[in-house]
Amino acid sequence: MTELGVLDLPGVTEESWQEEAFRRGWGDGLPTVAPTPARVEAALAALAGFDLELAPVPPSGLVPTRESFAANAVMAGCRPADLPVVLVAIRALLAPEYNLHGVLATTHPCAPLVVVNGPARLDLGINCGANCFGQGTRANAVIGRAVQLVTTHIGGARPGSMDRSTQGGPAKYSFCFGENEEESPFEPYSVRRGFGSGQSVVTVAATEGPHNINDHGSTTGEDLLLTIAGTMAQPGSNNVYVKGPHFLVLGPEHAATLHRDGWTVPDLQQALWERARIPVEKVSRANQRQFEDWGVQPDGDAFPVSTGPEQLHVLVAGGAGKHSAWIPSFGATAAVSRPVPVPT
Repeated sequence: MTELGVLDLPGVTEESWQEEAFRRGWGDGLPTVAPTPARVEAALAALAGFDLELAPVPPSGLVPTRESFAANAVMAGCRPADLPVVLVAIRALLAPEYNLHGVLATTHPCAPLVVVNGPARLDLGINCGANCFGQGTRANAVIGRAVQLVTTHIGGARPGSMDRSTQGGPAKYSFCFGENEEESPFEPYSVRRGFGSGQSVVTVAATEGPHNINDHGSTTGEDLLLTIAGTMAQPGSNNVYVKGPHFLVLGPEHAATLHRDGWTVPDLQQALWERARIPVEKVSRANQRQFEDWGVQPDGDAFPVSTGPEQLHVLVAGGAGKHSAWIPSFGATAAVSRPVPVPT
């Protein structure tokens, strides 16, 4: 052990690092950046003045040290400036209501969704526009990846052992984007969550990957809601019976149409709560019996996709094109938002 508390690997060079990491089971299958003492020190320097105390990470119960946290961010490819957002995301994951142990141990393909609002989006170059869920932007990729590596290496959620996801999903590599506040006709999501308009805020939730909502034909908000509600009314989603927070990420063009026709965010939440219903006949009899055993009853002749309008989180992201996305929930979790603090 070095004086930093990081593992000394005699004979391992930059060139041999990848094979050594793969051999030890470190990483996510993609190449990682060697967390040398110099890189870890540079990362920690960017966190000067921040409270770095973190709670134990389930399921392992290990408490991240400053060095282990920074080393995982370095391995993910983070720049020092990215670390405050990663730190806040991890702190949000550790909130009891997020249920990190349940999230990491489930057979469901959920992953930590990380949404960034406020100035940090622009400062770090986080993609909020075209292809914001996809490849091509360093900040999105490495911030989401760092969160995953912390839960894997420190929390112990290794695929096939603690992480029991039946099939997993690409979001388990990284799922981070920013709200497109500049093209949103609504108040920023973070402001609606109770934070100031000038604050940088990170929100995490345990979700599936995005489900595309393709509607190029509808020209009114009313017609768009029919398509959105139909996409949300899926009998195979956890939102049928476990409920939980789910997300509607509107593309700017769909958001503009809805806003033009007078729809507010509370209106959208209420309307979609009422309309996104799964008819009982679309749910197998065996599932109906199991739902009943679990205390889940239909509302009349249909199952709602959440416990109320407030469980639908609405924000705007993406670029040109008439697409939006519905992001279902793991269910037994909560969306947790935390501000990025100003260092003391």
